[in-house]
Amino acid sequence: MRRTPLELAALATAAVPGLAPTAAAYSPDDDADFDSALLLDAEGKRWRVRSPRHPEASTRLETEFMVLRAFAPAIRAELPFHVPTIAGTVRQGALTTFVYAHLQGSTLSIEELSAGSPALAREVGTTLAAIHDLPLTLVINADLPSYSANEFRQRKLNELDQAATTGKIPATLLRRWEHALEDVALWRFNPSVVHGDLHEDNLMVQDDTVTALTGWTDLRIGDPADDFAWLVASNEASFVEAVLTHYTQARRDAPDAHLLRRAALLAEFALAQYLVKAMAAGHQSMSAEAESMLQTLADDIDEQMRREEEAAQAEHEAAVLKASDSPAGVPAVSVAAIPDAGESESPGDGDAGTTSGHDDTSTAAISVVSVTPLRAGERS
Repeated sequence: MRRTPLELAALATAAVPGLAPTAAAYSPDDDADFDSALLLDAEGKRWRVRSPRHPEASTRLETEFMVLRAFAPAIRAELPFHVPTIAGTVRQGALTTFVYAHLQGSTLSIEELSAGSPALAREVGTTLAAIHDLPLTLVINADLPSYSANEFRQRKLNELDQAATTGKIPATLLRRWEHALEDVALWRFNPSVVHGDLHEDNLMVQDDTVTALTGWTDLRIGDPADDFAWLVASNEASFVEAVLTHYTQARRDAPDAHLLRRAALLAEFALAQYLVKAMAAGHQSMSAEAESMLQTLADDIDEQMRREEEAAQAEHEAAVLKASDSPAGVPAVSVAAIPDAGESESPGDGDAGTTSGHDDTSTAAISVVSVTPLRAGERS
């Protein structure tokens, strides 16, 4: 049963001695996993309560507790944003509720973020760069997951096999994702620290400034494209490009050339993960919604492929016509065949650390298409 903000306020008073809330309101969160509320006390201070709905969610909060303790004062001081501080906890059976000293700022929808000012895009890019430049020892010393590039790719292949067993994934998507995951050149990247659950509800914004970053339950070493998937799913190419530009400028290491390609794949694949999660939990309405979104994505990809084939045919016919009209003695213009969208690149094209800039956001192994964005409560 979902807890109301007033019930969460009561839990908070047990977790933080002396806390006397005067107001409580719902706070956006992963609704399938957590009940959350914002509290206001008599002194005007704000607090946030997160209460897990099941043991796995409680484990995630306990992991976040370890992560936040790993953010030593020296590390916090170097970050361009604040990270949460846990004020207290209270345990009920197998579940632990956490109370956080609230951070300045408020959350914006993905539409509000993508329509924001250039300064806001710069802030988001700088925030992402700061996360990915965190020392690897932060994760290693906390005994959190760490994946090499190949291990991460293999993990996604295993998840694809699991999704395929549902029998609910359109064949177009299964072929597309399998091909992309088997394109080794696409998965050559330097692993970095990644937030792992980054989306708009974990960004606190005030006056075009990212003031804080929350939701540190899935910190790990892995693919930096993970933290870009929610941006690609916004379907606002100009905003994504602006964020990537500032991200590239702020990173100590140049990002690989295929970062947005993998982010596009991960944004699409999140729909399959949502379906698997919904079916495992027995939520029929969530499962039906996931199936609908997957079918819409498959239809969009089929339509995109049809348009590309028609464009290629038109270009070929124009070249043939031009060649037939060439004056005698003048060689016809040579037209190279358009490479198949699935052709792999040469081995050197995808090396980690490639500095070809981010002109390479058109996709060879996978195209960026419109993806139905997942709400916070739908993310795994």
